[in-house]
Amino acid sequence: MKKTTILFTLILCCITACTGNQKKNNNMANDNATLVKIETTMGDITVKLYDETPKHKENFIKLVKEGVYDSTLFHRVIKNFMIQAGDPTSKTASATDTLGSGDVGYTIPAEFNPKFFHKRGVLAAARQGDDVNPNKESSGCQFYIVTGRKFSEAQMINLENQMNEARLDTVFQALARKHMKEIYKMRKANDMEGLMALQDTLEAQARAEVKKEPALKFTREQIQAYTTVGGAPHLDGSYTIFGEVVDGMDVVARIEAVKTNRTDRPEKDVRILKASVIEKSDKE
Repeated sequence: MKKTTILFTLILCCITACTGNQKKNNNMANDNATLVKIETTMGDITVKLYDETPKHKENFIKLVKEGVYDSTLFHRVIKNFMIQAGDPTSKTASATDTLGSGDVGYTIPAEFNPKFFHKRGVLAAARQGDDVNPNKESSGCQFYIVTGRKFSEAQMINLENQMNEARLDTVFQALARKHMKEIYKMRKANDMEGLMALQDTLEAQARAEVKKEPALKFTREQIQAYTTVGGAPHLDGSYTIFGEVVDGMDVVARIEAVKTNRTDRPEKDVRILKASVIEKSDKE
């Protein structure tokens, strides 16, 4: 971990509440899967919801049936990363409005599952940052679809090391926040010896805390996916994945390619016209 600092800026980065036609995925043939069709101004996207994340699945179905997503915008689009939607305030937003803070008045407990990771095409829940949301609870309504990019195996190894280092830094920063008054007094008094001593103490505490859990290590399945299909591996274990696109990744790609402004909002609105649960009779 870089020893700079208590000294002294706390930085957080997160997704906040934040190629041609693809053939239909064979998963669509699973009659037991819950499918949701998202009709947009750029085409239709069909997603499958995972049974292994029941709270997120049930909530998404509920919001779809209530029409919460109808007329909302894809308000945040970042090339080689993801497209984000689900802010209820975007329905009536003007071209200059800043979006991403809208919600439905509740959050959903995290449902992390090691079998799901941020490969291209997965559907996941946005959330507020760890500083105000240490339990990583999901936004009640905002979601994103991963586009990501491909990585080499060497890049995956480097990223694995960086993510483990980031875990240490996150714990260190959390400990530092508890000593902010003390840090402020020492900085004001120019007590560099005291600051460095406190930093060493907190770093030792952070390392001891991190050792309580096994270090992050990508599985062969993850490495295979990220080096062939692509995705956003740095998000793994931090955001709940609750589904995946089974048809319409070409639409996702077109949305990802639109021009955006400085807040990552598309210059020309990309709107969800209607979201609907595909009933079993419609699958046949």
